[in-house]
Amino acid sequence: MIIFFIAISLIYIILIGSFIIGFNKIKQVKLNQTKPVNSFSIIIPFRNEEKHLPLLLKSLSNLNYPTDLFEILLINDDSSDASEIIIEKFKNNYPNLNLTILNNIRKSNSPKKDAIETAIMKAQYNWIITTDADCIVSKNWLRIFNQIIIKNEPKFIAAPVDFNNKSCFLHNFQKLNLNSLIGSTIGGFGIKKPFLCNGANLCYNKTAFFDVDGFSGNNKISSGDDIFLLEKFHQNYPKKVYFLKSNEATIKTNSEVSWKLFFNQQLRWASKSTSYKNTFSKIVALIVYLENLTIPILTLLTLIAPINSKYLAIIFILKISVDFILLSKTTLFLNNKFPFKYFLFISLLYPIFIVFVGTMSLFINYNWKGRTFKK
Repeated sequence: MIIFFIAISLIYIILIGSFIIGFNKIKQVKLNQTKPVNSFSIIIPFRNEEKHLPLLLKSLSNLNYPTDLFEILLINDDSSDASEIIIEKFKNNYPNLNLTILNNIRKSNSPKKDAIETAIMKAQYNWIITTDADCIVSKNWLRIFNQIIIKNEPKFIAAPVDFNNKSCFLHNFQKLNLNSLIGSTIGGFGIKKPFLCNGANLCYNKTAFFDVDGFSGNNKISSGDDIFLLEKFHQNYPKKVYFLKSNEATIKTNSEVSWKLFFNQQLRWASKSTSYKNTFSKIVALIVYLENLTIPILTLLTLIAPINSKYLAIIFILKISVDFILLSKTTLFLNNKFPFKYFLFISLLYPIFIVFVGTMSLFINYNWKGRTFKK
């Protein structure tokens, strides 16, 4: 059994090492004076987001891009709060913005995919950008997308998502978790095996979206408006899928305010992993799960036979070392401070959390936006 654990750990180190190499291969993009020529349809589904919409809408009003080259499509997914009133008031205060409110047309088990498709069918422009109602966009968000579209002629662009800063332990736990995903995302793109992205910051060609048949084939799964679409685009346009490694492209959002909400969020994300069609995605998910399972199992074995403690120490030190390198690179790119005082403690708790979420995602339902989604 010890040999099995050592083998898993070596594979994990090689995997994360490849992501570190891939991370370095993706060059950071700086904003230049490229002329705005591309037109964008910004799509934002919302459900009971009255607390977050004012900041999002304010950031959209500050976009440094010609207003005749973008539209904003906000899709109401059965909200029961004052979200639509807030949007209407904003629309009246900014008549120069091309803003439309749509009602979601439900036709599947995935409200968010339905909302995006509802908007795409109404979209005026051929470049679709999706984000979430609890996000804040940078003023040069569209300019940097325009820049990479002109330079690389992509079909699909993924971009970074970062948390607004807080000082509590729960936030820093989520921050390191998100940074591990962002670092792995960039690393995957860097080694030409993209397997992760975030629907809060995606841009893709509308014509190509229909060519790959959109969300068809996975709309029975409530989440996955991002990764399943990435799989389709990469399969059909392997050389036209990019990650936009740029601070100008980074979306800001908030971490969850409670462990319960965070757990449900992670369940939602993990529940789709069994439906991945990309073999590499499945291999990565399995390796990460087994490596994190190794730590608690070896800890228990050490209590039974103390001789196992040396294997536990070596595997744990090697794991957190490669994790630290990838996390520190991601943190530096996002212009954040690395939470050194939390890192070791979180590294001890994280394996238990990953194993628990990964296991529970196979069996239990989860709640999201006031709805219960079944396995």
